[in-house]
Amino acid sequence: MARNKKQRLFSALLSLALHRIRPPTSSRATDTAVTESTPHPSSLHHHGNSSHQSMAEKLAAGRTLVLDVDDGLLLPSSSSPFPYFMLVALEAGGYIRGLVLLLLYPIILCIGGDSDAAVRMMAMAAFCGLRAGPFLAGRAVLPKWLMEDVAAEGLETMRMSGGRRVCVARKMPRLMVEGFLREYLGAESVVGKEMKVLWGFYTGLMEEEDKVMLEEKIMLEGNDAVGFSGSLEFLQHPLSRCCKNVYLVTKDEKATWQALPRSRYPKALVFHDGRLAFRPTAGSTIAMFTWLPFGVALGAARLAVALTVPYRYSTPIRAASGMSWRLKVKAGDRPTLLLGGDGERGRRRGQLYVCNHRTLIDPVYISVALDRPVRAVSYSLSRFSDLLSPIGRTVRLARDRDVDACIMGRLLDSGDLLVVSPEGTTCREPYLLRFSPLFAELSDDVVPVGLATETGMFYATTAGGLKFLDSLYYMVNPRMCYTVQFLERVSTSAVRERKVTSADVANLVQRKMGDALGYGCTMFNRKDKYRLLAGNDGKCSIAPAATIDLTTT
Repeated sequence: MARNKKQRLFSALLSLALHRIRPPTSSRATDTAVTESTPHPSSLHHHGNSSHQSMAEKLAAGRTLVLDVDDGLLLPSSSSPFPYFMLVALEAGGYIRGLVLLLLYPIILCIGGDSDAAVRMMAMAAFCGLRAGPFLAGRAVLPKWLMEDVAAEGLETMRMSGGRRVCVARKMPRLMVEGFLREYLGAESVVGKEMKVLWGFYTGLMEEEDKVMLEEKIMLEGNDAVGFSGSLEFLQHPLSRCCKNVYLVTKDEKATWQALPRSRYPKALVFHDGRLAFRPTAGSTIAMFTWLPFGVALGAARLAVALTVPYRYSTPIRAASGMSWRLKVKAGDRPTLLLGGDGERGRRRGQLYVCNHRTLIDPVYISVALDRPVRAVSYSLSRFSDLLSPIGRTVRLARDRDVDACIMGRLLDSGDLLVVSPEGTTCREPYLLRFSPLFAELSDDVVPVGLATETGMFYATTAGGLKFLDSLYYMVNPRMCYTVQFLERVSTSAVRERKVTSADVANLVQRKMGDALGYGCTMFNRKDKYRLLAGNDGKCSIAPAATIDLTTT
């Protein structure tokens, strides 16, 4: 009997070798371990044209898809999870934690960059000591970078499924990918390792199995599930053994996979948070830490020049340091022709400029382009940011329609050039949020101004971080550029005559600005942004309207 078992074991191994499939390792070298723990060779397919068609037919029939996130959804270039753990370390833990993870990188390479031991070491450095609770980095920071690493072919496989879609994260813990997979890709279930919690803090240790995996194993036992992956290691996962068919993609086929273009995103990625404007690979992270001491000194010098030197002299000085800006106007049209007040004789009221909101320093560059002082209004601004403003104090609004209309009306009556951002909050991606229609009721015409920013290292906006550092982060970037684009004046007199509604005019201005910038128009607003990124409605304490200083600086 022992001899028969050895012969059957040798035959099974030979059959697997001929099919180029490596069986999973097992401590029990028995006939049961080979025939039961490993899917039968006839159910394992390479992802060629015929097998792709067969898989599509099975998925269209409503069978459950078990998708390997690491090797069946993401691009081969993102095989190492180090950048994702670095994002967690820097955005959720801080720069000291990120530096610790970076110093561990040589050890991580020695033990295998994507091996289980390396992943556990990265998880320990990134999570140990973080307060447990709603993991905002997984919902607000990681989705942008994960979406950019999704392969178009992997998403197409996911879309073919007419049944449930179960995503298996073999390397990263579940809380890092669950928000992205559920919110943007429509996964019904996400299986992955759990982070252990002790006394309300993450220990940095990962548990092998969780309740979700056990529930999925029970559900898949009586279901004709289909597995999809690009790695033989997926066959060692418990859920792969519950699949009747497993389709594998060869390395040559994966090498031709392309990144998913933005136009094919299942859901528009409008909001994301975090300070880093680059993918933090080991090399780019080293460059960031090397630059930081020089960047802080350069940022302080740029700020000193902006606060003390007139625009016409400070602009070339800052441009020489890498802080440049561009002006886009139609041929023969100069910004001075778009001035109100003193720019056009006979006008008694000031001019209203309507711009999209990219950073806190939007009004500064509009003032630089006009070569005139402007007044800016804002719903909330820290006292520190207000002190750093080279255009004087920003007028705070009260989030009350009648009060805000009175405040801005008085500024226009005094002849000021008023800059308003009807989006109410910043947006980094190439989208415009819904425009509040109040501006269309304040003047007979408005001048739309399209703004675009380019930064290479840090974002100058945040939803869940320290807002008073926004302007400083912009100054610390090695190179950045602001583009200011003045559009044709839009008449709003029809609103006062009640021929059209202010909402229609606001939507018209939004479309014109979106067409000029190449941005998409959305109906999202400030509350939508902060509920997604920070878990609140974005409100904060502001100065009472009665104490707002309306004097011209």
